[in-house]
Amino acid sequence: MPVQLPFIIANVATMAAHPESVPWRRLREGVEIHRLYGSSDAGASAALLRYAPGASVPQHVHRGHEHIFVLTGSQSDERGHHRAGTLVMNAPGSRHSVSSAEGCIVLAIWEQPVVFI
Repeated sequence: MPVQLPFIIANVATMAAHPESVPWRRLREGVEIHRLYGSSDAGASAALLRYAPGASVPQHVHRGHEHIFVLTGSQSDERGHHRAGTLVMNAPGSRHSVSSAEGCIVLAIWEQPVVFI
């Protein structure tokens, strides 16, 4: 269930350090989601994503801007390996696949839902 807005997380790093406090839901094999607002159907949305070690998300295209802030662990895509503390911004029309060898938690903000290829 999405959170009620306005919603303030005083210390996102602390929350990511205690993932058991987050009500995760399965998104796909090895990837869980906690949606903060919006949906995967239309419009802007934001969520925390937790990747298990070795999990991946297949190739997809961005219909709007995407912002990914890596909170814990690391993830990789065609542009490189992104460790905790990294902010990745993808432009509309860009495409990539994402994997996490060690597992990670990221904050994802989407202007529009992605389309899986």
